[in-house]
Amino acid sequence: MKKYSFTSESVTEGHPDKICDQVSDAILDALLTVDPESRVACETMTTTGLVMVVGEITTKAYVDIPRIVRETIEKIGYTDPDFGLDARSCAVITSIHEQSENIALGVNETEKHEQGAGDQGLMFGYACDETPELMPLPISMANKLTMRLAEVRKKGILNWVRPDGKSQVTVEYEDDHPKRITNVVVAVHHNPEIAHEKIVADIKNHVILPVCQGYLTPETKFYINATGIFAIGGPEADSGVTGRKIICDTYGGMGRHGGGAFSGKDPSKVDRSASYMARYIAKNIVAAGLARRCEVQLAYSIGVADPISVYINTSGTGKQPEERLAEAVRAIFPLKPAAIIKYLCLKRPIYLKTAAYGHFGREDEEFSWEKTDKVTELKQYFGVK
Repeated sequence: MKKYSFTSESVTEGHPDKICDQVSDAILDALLTVDPESRVACETMTTTGLVMVVGEITTKAYVDIPRIVRETIEKIGYTDPDFGLDARSCAVITSIHEQSENIALGVNETEKHEQGAGDQGLMFGYACDETPELMPLPISMANKLTMRLAEVRKKGILNWVRPDGKSQVTVEYEDDHPKRITNVVVAVHHNPEIAHEKIVADIKNHVILPVCQGYLTPETKFYINATGIFAIGGPEADSGVTGRKIICDTYGGMGRHGGGAFSGKDPSKVDRSASYMARYIAKNIVAAGLARRCEVQLAYSIGVADPISVYINTSGTGKQPEERLAEAVRAIFPLKPAAIIKYLCLKRPIYLKTAAYGHFGREDEEFSWEKTDKVTELKQYFGVK
């Protein structure tokens, strides 16, 4: 029997890097609402009392960026100067210019040129049969823990919780099947007056047990605010930058990552749109029963519509040769940037919701790449029922 452990982490919406992801995607959504053809590459940085927004934006829309920044920070929960960042009083600095004309030449569709990829790069998608949403169990549990941390704070269940926080979950596998959770790590930003013993008890009873109960054992170890105090958090403790939580955003390290971040980028950037398509492909292959695990890689050249390569890896779980699966992907799924955008309806203002708690494994209507509506077509291609 093969036995091993795998660990994934997640962060709350109040983590400094996630503040930046949400600000960038809130700006993107506001622009797409007015002008769906907006070209956006919006980066955010935050530190104590300061948010800076920079990037390249070409659009017919006008949006009030400082207002969007403040509204986003307020919704996250930074409404008190004691937190190190306050939506009403923080400084907001912007430095925005238009998309490079050189890039636009290859991306914009004309009579003589179909829409090409917005950059070169490689994008991965992954799916497995470990959870109903076809995600790896470690990242699924880690994301649910941080979502629960936000829920107990916003609903007033634990009124001492502040916006910043992290989780980490270790799952033990036997023959590639998840069996039990061996370790749970939670770091929660808190009111300085609260006793450590109460933090440990409250987090265990109100956060960990409701989320992880089915996989916990008497041997499971809990590490809750392991330094003993986390009263200084958010941007006051650590500066934040857009795109620094790409493993939390995806598969928790279980599937590979091409390196390109998602937030703040309009769907002409294949970093985002092709990664969503790769997840859609992998999920449909697993949902069709053609593999227990599936990793998809798509690779593009800037200005070229067709992917320059399509790669499938089923880690030995496939019921069809990987070369045949790659042929099926090219035959069944839209892979050109314009076709991906149209098929997944990616010009909608849907991105703020993706910017915390993972871009994948979410069943919300906006997450069109999570549908499994290609299962029948895949089965027919291979002549299986």
